[in-house]
Amino acid sequence: MTDPDSPCPAPPSFPPTRTPPRPTLTSPRSLRQLSLFAMGSTFFALSILVTRRSIARRRLAIFPSFYHPSNQPPKQLINGPLEAVEALGLATVNVLAFTIMAVGGTFWAFDIGGVEELRRKVRGGLGVDGRGRGEKEVEEELEEWLAGAVERKRRKGEGKVGEVGEGEGEDEVLNERGKRR
Repeated sequence: MTDPDSPCPAPPSFPPTRTPPRPTLTSPRSLRQLSLFAMGSTFFALSILVTRRSIARRRLAIFPSFYHPSNQPPKQLINGPLEAVEALGLATVNVLAFTIMAVGGTFWAFDIGGVEELRRKVRGGLGVDGRGRGEKEVEEELEEWLAGAVERKRRKGEGKVGEVGEGEGEDEVLNERGKRR
């Protein structure tokens, strides 16, 4: 038993771990990344404003004027192909603006400075860009996998579907992933 009057030994102290400093919101890099998001969101807001005005203009054109005689139908100047082209243009502008906003937000969230940095991060994650396997090794592995897949397909075509597994007294056929059929 320990003596209740004796002081407890201090827990061992570990050296603090250093994490790389993350750029703050006001750093030039972060502001450059955030500016793409801000430009995209501004462009998106303006495209939505133009779309809403176009829709409102079309809706107001349907209503007859106030002093229009009731025995004559109002003239509606509707040009189908022209409206379709206008709708396609507005939709394209809206999608483009949303894409710019989404790319800017993604770059800021994942701390990516540009396309080259994005390419380096993606290739590094795949293990191709110097940190893992080289491109030749990846290509060789792909060739081996493809040759194996062709061989399995050839065996399947000949009637040799799989290998016989070890079961409880019954023969079971395994597929190419090693699972029972």
